[in-house]
Amino acid sequence: MTFFRDITKSTRGAAGARNAAVMGRRTWAGIPPAFRPLRGRVNALLSLQDEKLVREQEGLDDSTDVFASLSEAVSALQAREGIETIHVVGGAAAFSEAIEHGIADVLYVTRVLTDHDTDVRMSWPLAADAAYEQVAAGPVVTEGAVEFQFTQWVNTKTASAAEPVERADGFSYSSLEPSPEAGLLTVPSYDDAGRSAIPDIAALAAAQAPGVHPEQQYLALIRDILCTGVQRGDRTGTGTLSKFGVQMRFSLRDGVLPLLTTKRVFWRGVAEELLWFVSGNTSAAALQEKGVHIWDGNGSREFLDKSGLGHREEGDLGPVYGFQWRHFGAEYTDMHADYTGKGVDQLQAVVDKIRTNPTDRRIILSAWNPAAIPEMALPPCHMFAQFFVANGELSCQMYQRSADMGLGVPFNIASYSLLTVMLAHVTGLKPGDFVHVIGDAHVYLNHVDALRIQLAREPRPFPTLRIDREVAEIDDFKFSDFVVEGYKPDKSIKMKMAV
Repeated sequence: MTFFRDITKSTRGAAGARNAAVMGRRTWAGIPPAFRPLRGRVNALLSLQDEKLVREQEGLDDSTDVFASLSEAVSALQAREGIETIHVVGGAAAFSEAIEHGIADVLYVTRVLTDHDTDVRMSWPLAADAAYEQVAAGPVVTEGAVEFQFTQWVNTKTASAAEPVERADGFSYSSLEPSPEAGLLTVPSYDDAGRSAIPDIAALAAAQAPGVHPEQQYLALIRDILCTGVQRGDRTGTGTLSKFGVQMRFSLRDGVLPLLTTKRVFWRGVAEELLWFVSGNTSAAALQEKGVHIWDGNGSREFLDKSGLGHREEGDLGPVYGFQWRHFGAEYTDMHADYTGKGVDQLQAVVDKIRTNPTDRRIILSAWNPAAIPEMALPPCHMFAQFFVANGELSCQMYQRSADMGLGVPFNIASYSLLTVMLAHVTGLKPGDFVHVIGDAHVYLNHVDALRIQLAREPRPFPTLRIDREVAEIDDFKFSDFVVEGYKPDKSIKMKMAV
């Protein structure tokens, strides 16, 4: 149903444009009453009976059309303003008419590769005079004992071979890739795990419902991107599937730490990097000494030279996150300089405001400094955090302009959750929520196979976090202060960082 909904709802973006779904009465009757008429589409029923009688029997209002034949429906809907694509969605008689008379330009056919008894039959293969040709084929997917495959065909008399890609740009056919076989297009190999959830806001809302494991938000977002994301180029040359403007929310109450469980997250790396931010350090070597190598690529000689920072010593990342947190506006020289007392100490200001003016709406931590970006090895991705105090709890909302969903976001969720816990600890509050807002949420194309594995896994209970001693100030935390209990994740999944 995910596939069906995406195909029939997606438009090319014209303001107010909608698609039409044309169906016979049996198909209409087979849709659960709660879901008809199909939302976001113009619904049209086919029936030879009197229209008034059909409306009375089916309880139709004026939003649903009734036509005597498919050709009549197509003619009327094509003439109507605001209708972009007409989809014939069933049943067999409507399909047969659309195919045999060449009415359909594009066919979306699910090929079931296992034998099953059927109660409805229609002609297939296609009539030769219709001249339909297959132009796209997805991977063979197995669900239980059933094997199937999504395919796409075009009417060569009415549509060019390139047209299906344009017509389906709301779905993953927008990322069709050329096949070595002449004239054939193939879909990137997303399996059933990548297509098994509702891929839109409804799915993300359902993942936030009470009683649902909060990690399902992350998994639903991955599925959404794989199913409906736009394929884009990027700075690294790797390529991504992307969506713009998403949100996740995680409760930090009762010591819960949202450390993802469908793969092992490098907790020590999360904590040591955050302490490195807090210290204002800008040297990749400081993390390397602790066995944390997540900044090695961006601090390498090759990367610095390529970024126009050849004058920098290897490992000198410039005025990145921690520098902006502790010395915003200060002039940056190199990673060895002493910046004590220089610039604005935003992090300490956050602590002071929480303590003295907790209702302040300006409790903000920003790593985005346009004047300093040319000096940074990498502009900040997680760039802006706001803190909110209510009912003795501290919550954080972080805005991330660019989010590597496979590799970076699990780190980011854990990092800002930990920061919120640390700030709550030194200000005498309890942790509340961490709200993660993302601009460009993307999956790198070379992470798709790894994420397919992750999507097939079930989340496990989140671990808990406690701070092992009384820490008075934000600068006084050490890694040994953080005790994580009950973290029993699934196996690690390797993904290559795009640099």
